Amino acid sequence: MASESVSVVFKIYCLTVMTLIAAAYTVALRYTRTVSSDLYFSTTAVCVTEIIKLLLSLGMLCVCVCVLVSHIFKSPVELLKLSVPSVVYAIQNNMAFVALSNLDAAVYQVTYQLKIPCTALCTVLMLSRSLSRLQWFSVFMLCGGVTLVQWTPPLSTKVQVEQNPFLGFVAIAVAVLCSGFAGVYFEKVLKSSDTSLWVRNIQMYLSGIVVTLIGVFMTDGAQVLEKGFFYGYTPWVCLVVFLASVGGMYTSVVVKYTDNIMKGFSAAAAIVLSTVASVVLFGLQITATFLTGALLVCVSIYLYGLPKQDTSRLQKPSADREDKQKLISV
Repeated sequence: MASESVSVVFKIYCLTVMTLIAAAYTVALRYTRTVSSDLYFSTTAVCVTEIIKLLLSLGMLCVCVCVLVSHIFKSPVELLKLSVPSVVYAIQNNMAFVALSNLDAAVYQVTYQLKIPCTALCTVLMLSRSLSRLQWFSVFMLCGGVTLVQWTPPLSTKVQVEQNPFLGFVAIAVAVLCSGFAGVYFEKVLKSSDTSLWVRNIQMYLSGIVVTLIGVFMTDGAQVLEKGFFYGYTPWVCLVVFLASVGGMYTSVVVKYTDNIMKGFSAAAAIVLSTVASVVLFGLQITATFLTGALLVCVSIYLYGLPKQDTSRLQKPSADREDKQKLISV
């Protein structure tokens, strides 16, 4: 898939929307997992999210039925390819619910940025790309910032719920690994053919619906049959599902149209917004160590997104000038 040029306005639009969605989703999800008395089933929320993303992709595609049949139902191999990230994303989404049930939103948002070194490693291994020294330096800086955040976590908030920080960090570790692998795998599939982005999304979401339905009945089957599929759903839960659906769609668009700089600024801005929202909504008290770690994370995200300098192109003109100078002297 060839890269397509887009306007600066479109990039700014993507940056703004991605930032707002990431921050709002984290805070809203944290709220629904700590404040609601009748706790909903996270597996059903993930399943509904996949269904909505499928419907949105169908609406964005807007092509005739024959094209859908040829690319979806008559291409079992392609469906199988996209079932891999579907399974991995399903695990990642469920781990996000577990993590935010046991960690504060700001801690989750900063720690989750470990997905960047994981993605970098997967990119090197799976796409045979190289990273500059500055990018690797930013990866280690990111790990240092996250370590500071975990070393002295924020003080307790006014939201009094039973939490297991160790379980939360384990869930984040699993989500980070899933995010890195699934993101790079999906990028590789997208760029290996000229198939439409929306067709690829439909292939992935069809598999995702099947996988998440299996997860619903394996994890919460008895309770779902007893209390109902939409037990505990409130307007806030519906907002979480909506944000997750739109965020998933924008993830695909970002993979196709944007670069690391935009994603880095979006992630850094989302950290700031979610932290401010946690202070206002949940009474989160931030320590100096936490702020230092968060700052290191933001700086490292920016450095990682800086383009690599091609020194070979800089040296070539000087060599040409030397040759010309020798000809003139002769």
